[in-house]
Amino acid sequence: QSKGKKPLFVQLVLDNIWSLYEAVMKRDKEKIEKIVMSLGLKIGARESRHADPKVHLNAICSQWLPISDAVLSMVCNKLPSPLDITAERVEKLMCVGARTFDSLPPETQELKNAFMKCSSEGTAPVIVFVSKMFAVDAKALPHNKPR
Repeated sequence: QSKGKKPLFVQLVLDNIWSLYEAVMKRDKEKIEKIVMSLGLKIGARESRHADPKVHLNAICSQWLPISDAVLSMVCNKLPSPLDITAERVEKLMCVGARTFDSLPPETQELKNAFMKCSSEGTAPVIVFVSKMFAVDAKALPHNKPR
C-alpha cells in the first residue's frame, strides 16, 4: 500500500461493489447498464425506474450476490453433521436447567433415538430445537476467569 497499490481483495471485490453503489446512487444509467450487461443480470423495469435508488441496488445485488446461497453453503460446509452428535450431547439438549434426562417422561426419552437417527421417514417424529444466543463478554466466560 505504501507504493500506491491496493490489496488484492480491494481490487477484485470492493472496487466492484463500490463502483456499482456509486453508479446507482448517482443514477448513471450508462454505467449501470454496462455493469448489468457484464454480469448477465436481468433487472425489471419497475426496479430500474423506482424513485428510491436502494430498490435498484437491492435488485442488482440480490441477483449478483445472493445472500441465501452464501448462507446455505456456509451452513453446509461449516456446521457438523447432525448424525455425528453424541448421546450425551442429545441428553443435554433435551434437558432444561437442572433437570436430568432420567427425570423426563418416557415418551420424551424415546425421542432420543429419533433425535440421533435424523430420519426423514414419514413415520419419524418431527423434532425442532429452538435456541437463543446471547452476546457475552469474553471475560465473563468461565475459562477466562482468573483462578
